[in-house]
Amino acid sequence: MTALNELSIEEASSLLAARKISARELTDACLARIEATDGKVGSFLEVTATLAREQAAEADARIASGDATPLTGIPVGLKDIFLTKGVATTCASRILKGFIPTFDGTVVERLQRAGAVMVGKLNMDEFAMGSSCENSGLGVTRNPWNLGRVAGGSSGGSASSVAARQVLGSFGTDTGGSIRLPASYCGITGIKPTYGRVSRFGVIAFASSLDQVGPMATTARGTAMLLQAVAGKDVRDSTSIDAPVPDYTAAMSKRLDGMTLGIPREYFVGGLDEDVDAAVRAAMDKLRDLGAKLVEVTLPHTDYATATYYIITSAEASSNLGRYDGVRYGQRRGEDKGVREMYGETRDEGFGAEVKRRIMLGTYVLSAGYYDAYYAKAMRVRTLIRRDFEDAFKSCDAIVTPTAPGTAFPIGSRVNDPLKMYLSDILTISVPLAGLPGLSVPCGFDRDGMPIGLQLIGRPLDESAVFRVAAAYEGATDWNRRVPSLAESA
Repeated sequence: MTALNELSIEEASSLLAARKISARELTDACLARIEATDGKVGSFLEVTATLAREQAAEADARIASGDATPLTGIPVGLKDIFLTKGVATTCASRILKGFIPTFDGTVVERLQRAGAVMVGKLNMDEFAMGSSCENSGLGVTRNPWNLGRVAGGSSGGSASSVAARQVLGSFGTDTGGSIRLPASYCGITGIKPTYGRVSRFGVIAFASSLDQVGPMATTARGTAMLLQAVAGKDVRDSTSIDAPVPDYTAAMSKRLDGMTLGIPREYFVGGLDEDVDAAVRAAMDKLRDLGAKLVEVTLPHTDYATATYYIITSAEASSNLGRYDGVRYGQRRGEDKGVREMYGETRDEGFGAEVKRRIMLGTYVLSAGYYDAYYAKAMRVRTLIRRDFEDAFKSCDAIVTPTAPGTAFPIGSRVNDPLKMYLSDILTISVPLAGLPGLSVPCGFDRDGMPIGLQLIGRPLDESAVFRVAAAYEGATDWNRRVPSLAESA
């Protein structure tokens, strides 16, 4: 019999509704799994066991009274970037260590309204800046498939907690690939919705024109159920889109007959690992067998995406992180000295190396004499990248690519080579630059037993299309049903 913590969200939801299991039993199973495994994996920064059991009791009462939603009683974890009333929110940074918010963000509110159970806050790269979860100021998260490999970033704790079956689902944020990349590395499903589909109110900002909230789960349907609960207009977020939220699961039983999927030639070039290439091409063959038509498309400005992304995000990060000065936000250091010294000591001790690197780069590209040469030009290239996708979608319903050029790499192998680290998300960064939905679904394993992800990209606000493709592919394969052993192999 499947352990309760290994159930998919849809399986657990059905059993809860039928009163065959209780939310308390399900929550206790997840908490026991966390206690048994998180010393190895390092997914959690804080486990909220008391709160989780209180919420599980409330969920059981709701189910008994017939007032339940599909997520009532489902244990989830939250990236430590979401404001949670009464629970520490640090963004995995020493500068915010011990910060206790006085209110919940919109995503947290909507999950509570749905009856989900929050079991804790998850590790991440500091201020969401990183591709491996090694940049956390509070500890490294490891990949459940191989504890010597990275979990991916920046939402590494969100992905590893689901892959290790510590929770049934989780939420992260994606600015350049921070949901899709760790989902790929950890062998689960994760989606970055259309920019503005989910409110960012109560989410600590990295790069405000790109940040977007999204869920992760072991299945496409479970991921869709999580997104369903939090998507929609929020008057407290001016970037939130006022558009109807469809029933994402409604189209997931449909075959792929009549769908045309685009294959961008620029994503199958040098640097792509041969095992990744073979797995993704096999997945494309499977999609063709399932009824989809595959056509080649072109995204000619792909080569400029990495430079464009890091200029824009660094500029916005340097602006957003200016508030962490020991006066407005953050722990204070050097308060017995002058203001300049206090600012300097606070930020020097509070921020890690990667955050400092991006603040300096962002301040440079925004400075007098360089703004037009760098930031303004990057914004113009961003428009060209968006137009590439608009042209491509004239001939297809969704686009299929690898999620990452390789699989999870050994811990420590890239921390001293920022450029090599930045190239980890070379296949994911165009999607947020264009504001599109992108989903990663498992499509195989490499020769070392590490998961490989297939990326599905949709038109703006057409998350339903990528869920439809993911569900069809998932139903014809068993990659998502495999459970890691938490092996120590390097």
